[in-house]
Amino acid sequence: MDVLEKIDRLRKERGWSINNLAMEAILTQSTLNNLYVRKTEPKLSTLRAICNAFGITLAEFFSEDSAPDTVTPSGEDAELMRRISSLNAKQKAALLQFLRAGDN
Repeated sequence: MDVLEKIDRLRKERGWSINNLAMEAILTQSTLNNLYVRKTEPKLSTLRAICNAFGITLAEFFSEDSAPDTVTPSGEDAELMRRISSLNAKQKAALLQFLRAGDN
């Protein structure tokens, strides 16, 4: 698995620029740019920050390639996914709390 290609794919799925990813991962844009220019894999701490920004664990990052293909959402589902993925951590937590309140 090419780690940079996977990061790029996940970033593009969310419609994020490298700058968006840097902001969400709380990394500098130059850190991410250097990975692509030098074609080097990120340090574990950097990859962990990137995974946190994507809302996935390191295990999910590395195991996703072996998972069966999933259906790509379209229409309103795609818009919801796009909007959710662009939220910051505090906004995601608030949304999750709101959704869980409906379970009661």
